[in-house]
Formats: sequence, structure tokens, C-alpha cells
Amino acid sequence: MPSTTPAEAPAPAPLREGTDFVVYTRDGAPASVDDIVAAMASSDAVFVGEEHNDPVTHRVQALLVERAFMGYGSQRPVVLSLEMFERDVQYIVDEYLGDLITEDHFRRSARPWDNYAADYRPMVEFAKAHDMDVVAANAPRRYVNRASRLGRDSVETLGPDARRYLPPLPYPRASDAYQAEWDALMGGVSMGGHGPGDPLDGQTLWDASMGHAVATALDTHPGGLVLHMAGGFHVENATGTPEALQHYRPGTRSLIVAARPAEDPTAWDPERFAGLGDFVVVTQAPGGG
Repeated sequence: MPSTTPAEAPAPAPLREGTDFVVYTRDGAPASVDDIVAAMASSDAVFVGEEHNDPVTHRVQALLVERAFMGYGSQRPVVLSLEMFERDVQYIVDEYLGDLITEDHFRRSARPWDNYAADYRPMVEFAKAHDMDVVAANAPRRYVNRASRLGRDSVETLGPDARRYLPPLPYPRASDAYQAEWDALMGGVSMGGHGPGDPLDGQTLWDASMGHAVATALDTHPGGLVLHMAGGFHVENATGTPEALQHYRPGTRSLIVAARPAEDPTAWDPERFAGLGDFVVVTQAPGGG
């Protein structure tokens, strides 16, 4: 019979702050993981933006989850929220956290990303071992695709079974600042096809779904601290998902941590990094060092 528990990869070398990654404030002043954790005390939601293929960032994310729980778990609920799972698999995530199903069945059923084992599993396993809730925050990809192809209004024609996996409709539009960031990312080239949709309609549905999921987690866990992991574009400059959170839960205190790889993490590049977050974690780029 097949194994019900996937083999674990060998433990990596210890993560070295100051070498593998360097923490800065938003304007490039020296900072540390301790400073990030201290700032969590006056935060409700911590958004950690990543480049999905950066292994050092994923290890920093796991470190922040561990430090948040160790620092605040005895005082307030600490919740992990992930872009990497879609909202229609929340019950499967809960079944796994509650030891109702094996990890093999969890991973077969929950549609984890291809890099789950190396990059996100450590966070989920830490949460499971410490009875932390894990939020599957993203809108199902099939509905994001529909919004991208046919426009934001197209999701309002979905039936009630589908809409329960989406944020309240109509979902918020991109702010002017977010629109400008999107236009800069796309180089001023329209990504729309021949239909009525636009990829930004899908992008903002992602953001709305994740922002609403974080808001719901905070309402479900009064006084809690939610750490949300997502692609950097969703959270940098406090646009995208943090804006969606403010739409659904005005006044929520958010902390933005942006992580970006570089050839030399000890060299602050203001053109690349300034203002991306309250803290900017510059990691050793893959293959560097």
C-alpha cells in the first residue's frame, strides 16, 4: 500500500540573519526580526509579501509564524492565512488540522501549489502542531478566471453554492494607486482580450477574497493576530489585499512586510525597495552568496 505520510526533505542549514537575509525599515534603516515581531504587538494583520520562487523568503515566513506564536500565542489567537489555498478547500484544511484525514489525503484533495512541500508545508505543520487555525484565503481559480475573461460583473451570475466561496459582491475595484502599479507592472500594455474582461478584474477578486478572509478570521478570533502570506504584488505599498481588508473591516491595524531577493542583501537599493512595506526583508537571491 502507498505511504500515507510524504517523506520529509533533509533539514536545511540554519537560517542566518544578516547573511541569508537582512531586515530594513521602509526607508532603509537597519532593523531585525525582533523589530518585526515587536511591531506585531500593535497589529491585527501582518501581510508578508513574497516572490513565490524564493526559498529564503519562505524560511523567513516560517520563522515569523513561529516567532509570532511564541511571542503572542499565550495572549491572543495567532492565525495563519495563505493565498496558496482556495476557499473551497477550507474544510479539507480543517480536517487535516484536526487529524481527521492523513496528510496524503490532504495533499491529494486540497490542491496545494507544486512547491508546497518545500515552501509552505513547514508553516502548516507548525500551525497544526500548535493548534493554530489556517485560513484558505484565495478565491477559487475558476472564478478568478471567469472575472478575468468576462469582467467583474460576471461572477454575480454564479449560483449561491459558488458565491459562498467569494467575498461579498460587488467586490471593490482597484484603487488609483493599485491601478498605477498594475499599469507599471504590465508596461502600459493592455492585457485585455477580445472579451469584456481584464486580468485586473481577476487580480482584484483575488485581493478581495483574501482581504475578506483575513477580516473574517479577525472577527472569528477576537483580539487575534492574523499572518497572511501572499505574492508581493498583492500586499506591497499597502495596496491590493490590505486595501481590501480596510474595505471589509475599516480601522484594522495592518503591518506590511515585503520580501525581495537580491544579489547582495546587505546593500540597500532605494529604487527597488524603499516604501514597499513597513519592513523590507532583502534575501540572498537563489544561487547567490
